[in-house]
Amino acid sequence: MTEPLRIAYSPCPNDTFVFDAWAHGRVPGAPDIDVTFADIDITNGIAERGPAESDFDVLKVSYAVLPWVLDDYALLPCGGALGRGCGPLVLTREPGVDLTGKTVAVPSERSTAYLLFRLWAADVVPGGVGKVVVMPFHEIMPAVRDGKVDAGLVIHEARFTYQEYGLHSLADMGEHWESTTGLPIPLGAIIARRSLGAARLRELAEVIRTSVRMAWDDPEASRPYVREHAQEMDPAVADQHIGLYVNEFTHDLGEDGYAAVRGLLTRAAAEGLVPPLGRDALSFV
Repeated sequence: MTEPLRIAYSPCPNDTFVFDAWAHGRVPGAPDIDVTFADIDITNGIAERGPAESDFDVLKVSYAVLPWVLDDYALLPCGGALGRGCGPLVLTREPGVDLTGKTVAVPSERSTAYLLFRLWAADVVPGGVGKVVVMPFHEIMPAVRDGKVDAGLVIHEARFTYQEYGLHSLADMGEHWESTTGLPIPLGAIIARRSLGAARLRELAEVIRTSVRMAWDDPEASRPYVREHAQEMDPAVADQHIGLYVNEFTHDLGEDGYAAVRGLLTRAAAEGLVPPLGRDALSFV
């Protein structure tokens, strides 16, 4: 009997929506999978340690981590999160704060959100921010509200809930990225071990595309899975989350998607934030 593939993705609604059909055996001919739920900072670390240190076959990671992992993992052309109008936000207690020399909380220094923030700050905060502190995502908005930090970088459903904390959106990292590049915003990627082989990688990509199409065709089928793992999230917020982060780029990166990924990592490398990519590093197989 073939061992199931081991896959790790987040409990966020966009991931559970995308992978619901596959996880529950509804994709015809798809291999069985053993799912582990983990925040993206955890999966980034797993990918960076490499296949020799873990037995995961497929991982949801930040696009920002790709320059460190593409020797061992291939970027799959589907299943991830890119889009427009869905970028991270910088939040403050008061509007119009000058972040020069200020303390900013971020969810990870290996996240795409952090790269977008650093590229924004290089353009908009010429004096440079002061201290960057990493803290769990769910602690960032309370920390800004309580004055423990001057600003916070937030992602995902915080776009819909930050006003409940009395906070203000100082800047939209995605808006800055789109206005300066014209490209969609690359956020989360699906990668798989290159050692699986080209044929297997192509098969996995088609399975993921099918799972996405099935979720779109019958959204109600995924609701129990989404709600089970969305914790305390309001169902309406979960629906907004899915609507924002699951789109045509989730089904297939396409020319614009690949251009966005290359653009982000090329600009980040020019700022010294990531190692430079090899010419064919993003090749699918």
